[in-house]
Amino acid sequence: MGSDESAAAPRPSVSAPPPQRVVLPGGPGDEAVVSDTDQVKAPDGSTFNGIDTTFVQMMIAHHEQAITMANLAPARARNEKLAALAERISAAQPFEINFLKGWLKERGLPENDPSHNHATMPGMQTEADLAALTAAQGAAFDTKFAAMMTAHHRGALQMAGDVIKGGSDEKLREVANEMAVEQGSEIRRLRQVTGG
Repeated sequence: MGSDESAAAPRPSVSAPPPQRVVLPGGPGDEAVVSDTDQVKAPDGSTFNGIDTTFVQMMIAHHEQAITMANLAPARARNEKLAALAERISAAQPFEINFLKGWLKERGLPENDPSHNHATMPGMQTEADLAALTAAQGAAFDTKFAAMMTAHHRGALQMAGDVIKGGSDEKLREVANEMAVEQGSEIRRLRQVTGG
């Protein structure tokens, strides 16, 4: 097994984010519930924590960027297998985004936290990188897309590892594990279709 094979397994980052204070809005006329502990009960009775919440909020933006990149492929890619893989990414990730948004909505949490810096998420591509990918065509696009999407997916693996290791919501950990398996599989497919 080569060293790249380990990319399919989620690898937690060195340090998980610190526990977060969670604010749950109350019903009409009720005050919000503020939890300084890191365990909060969801309306369905499941437990979640700040790591879960941060993962969900950040993964929405992470997936949105993957879709943006994948949507460039039909008009730019030379490699038909790469274009088909990009189409698969573009079609699959909105379902995960909808699940993540629903998870937040069920808990009365916002889809975004202004304190999050999306640019520092593992695997996120810069605006300059996205502009270069947008300008590329043919084989140059294929090479750049494969490298950028591989780095992007490796970042998602790291984020999934963080929630698998430190999250409290069992269903969310299962979903993160499924995401990690799929992202690892897509990294292998990217390598296969580009010969990398």
